[in-house]
Amino acid sequence: MTIISNLTRREWLTTVGATALYHERTTSQSPNNTVIAASRDPLRGVLMIVATPYTNEKAIDYEDLAAEVEFLDQRGINGLVWPQYSSDLPYLTHEERLHGMEVLADASRDRLVSLILGVQGTNTDQMLEYANHATAVGCDAMIAMPPSEAHSIDDYREYYTALCHATDKPIFIQTTGGAADRVEPTVEFIIEMSERFPHFGYVKEEYGDTLARMKQFKVHRPNTIKRIFGGTRARAWTYEMRLGMDGTMTGGPQYPEVYTRLWQLHLENRQSEVRELFSQLLMITNLEQYVPGLRAYLMQQRGVFKTHIGRDANYTFSPDAIDEIDYVLQPLKSHFIA
Repeated sequence: MTIISNLTRREWLTTVGATALYHERTTSQSPNNTVIAASRDPLRGVLMIVATPYTNEKAIDYEDLAAEVEFLDQRGINGLVWPQYSSDLPYLTHEERLHGMEVLADASRDRLVSLILGVQGTNTDQMLEYANHATAVGCDAMIAMPPSEAHSIDDYREYYTALCHATDKPIFIQTTGGAADRVEPTVEFIIEMSERFPHFGYVKEEYGDTLARMKQFKVHRPNTIKRIFGGTRARAWTYEMRLGMDGTMTGGPQYPEVYTRLWQLHLENRQSEVRELFSQLLMITNLEQYVPGLRAYLMQQRGVFKTHIGRDANYTFSPDAIDEIDYVLQPLKSHFIA
């Protein structure tokens, strides 16, 4: 494990403060000479949930995990998030989570892409162990789902207060997961916590009427709420863009150029192009529901992963499934960087 105290990007994030995290970079270009992402604000735009790769023996392939960082950074992704549900969080052991944090911290060092480490736990003590490790290895921000053992808002308050005392990094709350199916993480609670702790005001909104909740948060941005992100596979992203939200946090590392291109088109107010490209993206996003293992399959096809093994299943792909993948992916390939 590498313990770090000063990193160029992370030191800069601390220096400029949570309310002024905007910076630009012109990145690599696609074959059609289109810049895929001129904006690289570390905590705005596309925050990609990193997929977890596996060996043929179903162990985590940490070499491929590190390669995924380079793949996503080179394609203009603003930030990396791991481990969350799209990273197979329920199937990861305690030791795998700790070592994965170390691998990602090392792989992202000195890159422009930010690193947001998931520190959620079943209770406060477990969460603090992950949070302290995230601090030790070095990250730009943390994210935590509610604790699964919680039974009240007061339990949430204790858990997130402890996290806020444990770090001065920006903290995202994901409003689903853990105990959220029985204890709503209310808008009022999140605003209260953001008023008490300025570095808490980052929201990944996935609970209930997400758009209505986002609009309530927006009233309090930027003084209390700092960033508002959607999730749920970015299915409402264009709506969220038009409402003025700050980006998406989603699991689509197999076609990162499409997400960064959409964000850039949005920043340039090229709405008809956003609509067309997003419609094409939704076709492949929809297909993921019907072709299990599609994400790992495409990561292997793109040369990032060695296998398309899943920890929870052995994925196979029929000839007609592969034909459908190729069919819906075809219009997106012009944006890919080899």
